[in-house]
Amino acid sequence: MAIMEIEEEEVMGSCRALPLLSLNHVSLVVKSVRTSVRFYVDVLGFVVVKRPSSLDFLGAWLYNYGIGIHFLEKESIDYQYQTSIESRPINPKDNHISFQCTDVNLVKRRLKDMGMKYVTAVVEDEGIKVDQVFFHDPDGYMIEICNCENLPVLPISTACQFKPNFSSKNNYEKMGGMSKCGLVLETIMMESLTMEMINFSF
Repeated sequence: MAIMEIEEEEVMGSCRALPLLSLNHVSLVVKSVRTSVRFYVDVLGFVVVKRPSSLDFLGAWLYNYGIGIHFLEKESIDYQYQTSIESRPINPKDNHISFQCTDVNLVKRRLKDMGMKYVTAVVEDEGIKVDQVFFHDPDGYMIEICNCENLPVLPISTACQFKPNFSSKNNYEKMGGMSKCGLVLETIMMESLTMEMINFSF
């Protein structure tokens, strides 16, 4: 089996990318907003939040862990598999949303207690292991729960440095923006930590 490796020379990184701050939300088309809301609240711990009044279609907005999940209801969804969602194979190589957790074993115990089917996988690199748990939501969208932060994030391309995870444009502007892409990652992290400490002290 061939394994694709992306070399640094192949990555055409540029500091002229769009001025993004962070992931805001994931939007999913679902058969039943009520069923999906119940699952994401009861199983994943999301909280239902107010939607803008101009949205005149059936849906729901949820929020937690720094990201939003938006549901749009559509009765007829074309699934890849014609059989019931419960019998659809859980494939870790399929599209999925991943959440970091504090205790993978606890996740597995709770899923088992709820009678939910799941599969596990382990990713390893240079002695560091990441445990993964995969399962489906009511519409067959796959969820991954992992301790992925065990693996350091090491950029292949050095064309542009990482940006800190800003929760808002205001926080971004407080730190003077990112006018120069050549800032070292350590400096960015220290500035972000300093701002968090200042915010916490007030």
